[in-house]
Amino acid sequence: MSLTTIQATNLLVEAESFSNKGGWVVDQQFMDLMGSPYLMAHGMGEPVTDASTEVKFPASARYYVYARTYNWTSPWYTGRGPGKFLLSIDGKKLKKTIGDEGNTWFWQYLGNIDIKEGQRTLTLHDLTGFNGRCDAIYFSTEQLTPPEELTALDKFRRKMLNLPSVPVKQMHFDLVVCGGGIAGMCAAVAAARQGMKVALINDRPVLGGCNSSEIRVHLGGRIEAGPYKELGNLIKEFGHVKKGNAQPAENYMDERKDEWIKAEKNITLFANNRVTKVQMDGNKIKGVVSQHIETGEEIFYKAPLFVDCTGDGTVGALAGADFRMGRESKEQHNEEIAPEKADKMTMGASVQWYSEEKAHASQFPLFEYGVNFNEESKQNVTMGEWTWETGMNFDQIKDFEYIRDYGMLVIYSNWSYLKNKAKNKAEYKKRKLEWVAYVAGKRESRRLLGDYILTGNDIIDYNVFEDATAATTWSIDLHYPDPENTTYFPGREFKSIAKHVRIYEYPVPYRCLYSRNIDNLFMAGRNISVTHTALGTTRVMRTTGMLGEVVGLAASICQKHKVLPRRVYQKYLPDLKELMKKGAGKQGLENNQLFNMGGHLKKRPVK
Repeated sequence: MSLTTIQATNLLVEAESFSNKGGWVVDQQFMDLMGSPYLMAHGMGEPVTDASTEVKFPASARYYVYARTYNWTSPWYTGRGPGKFLLSIDGKKLKKTIGDEGNTWFWQYLGNIDIKEGQRTLTLHDLTGFNGRCDAIYFSTEQLTPPEELTALDKFRRKMLNLPSVPVKQMHFDLVVCGGGIAGMCAAVAAARQGMKVALINDRPVLGGCNSSEIRVHLGGRIEAGPYKELGNLIKEFGHVKKGNAQPAENYMDERKDEWIKAEKNITLFANNRVTKVQMDGNKIKGVVSQHIETGEEIFYKAPLFVDCTGDGTVGALAGADFRMGRESKEQHNEEIAPEKADKMTMGASVQWYSEEKAHASQFPLFEYGVNFNEESKQNVTMGEWTWETGMNFDQIKDFEYIRDYGMLVIYSNWSYLKNKAKNKAEYKKRKLEWVAYVAGKRESRRLLGDYILTGNDIIDYNVFEDATAATTWSIDLHYPDPENTTYFPGREFKSIAKHVRIYEYPVPYRCLYSRNIDNLFMAGRNISVTHTALGTTRVMRTTGMLGEVVGLAASICQKHKVLPRRVYQKYLPDLKELMKKGAGKQGLENNQLFNMGGHLKKRPVK
């Protein structure tokens, strides 16, 4: 389906549907907030190559032109922003610079132009490489600005693009797994190897979530641990073997993950699809709707069982599942390391980056857009990994574009200072900013609530339950704003510290892996039923992968006995235990995951 459709003398062109994206990237992370994916010129200070597409104009006329865009530095800087670009039609550039004004997503008027009937080429010309962004372009023979309010904008899009109100493509599966990170991959394969027909929906072109080349966090935690030591063998089959965060793209082995999933005949992978809607039948999910992030095509997936591996608990939230965000109080669960009062603080998101030493000197533009560094506050570093963390005092759902953008803002601002103003700038003369993530690595947002909420005390005191599953082994690793960073940037921190409490390998209860009020919803990943404190250990990816494996195995029991997830705990727990003893992965493989395992206690705590 094309996203360029003619409506009389009005045309709406979605930027993400451009046939030639050049150096621009598709960013879907905030489409729930601002209404759409968009194209972004992520050039790290160097203009990216043009994006272009062909459009058919129905008549020769004078058209008024609008672009939906955002001046992304406006939360911190009141002047014109750095994300500048131009639009041309058949090589004729409109004079108006786009993307450097306003303080929200809006339709920027670009002027009018005479356009002849027939095929015409639209081109986006980046001017700076500093993340100019374009959602859509609108042409009209009337000077009428399209709607700004999201509900009205969605109706406008659907009308202009002739999008059906109900997805044309409808598909049926035994299990639908939403989210293609490590947890989702393992849940899908575990179920598929038990004979289930599985849909795996992932909203990016690559699998792996935070472990992909887009975010570049290495796998953490231990496998071959706890009562079910065969759980985690799946990770040996696809896991990368070079340790380190913020390393070259090939270290994260995207192709290996992709090939691994595609080799499973019972899995259908829907890449570049984001779940946007849920259809309910009482307390059960009847189906979910995904939208392709480039074409806009919608698909309806129907199944008796669903797994939320979105990280943000998106499916659960859309379905009305109970969830929490933020920190519980010490009194609520009697957790000694919890704060005295409950609050909204979460662990933050990391925009990682690195530079490389080159043979010749390189320049970096002066970048001063509301965050100013000096000799005391500058960060004398050549890379940034997990400690570059933003948004701990903001809402990791509603404020996420702000959080990600601030992560990029401080990287560019600090690098600009080091290259142009620092007393030791000679040290950075041949250093070039080689990679900056634009997909942020998020640690925490919604936690969907199950029949049991795992607490930090359960883990520290080793309160093991009858429905014990895969073991969490990482320390209780909670992040806080770096006090030194607070000194220079109070309330606007971008660096974190971690406080660790070592634990003995602890098997997570099965009751934490399904929703307490949405009857056919499993969850795996960082959105399982735990307190903020317990999330400090369960969130690392080898652990989330094993919990995904457990969910996939449990789903097969649901299918076999025609029951819902809770019933597995109530009646078929012995069946699940038998499956967990074997695991879903190939047995006898060498453990190639002996890095970034974290510190842990070697002896079980004595009660």
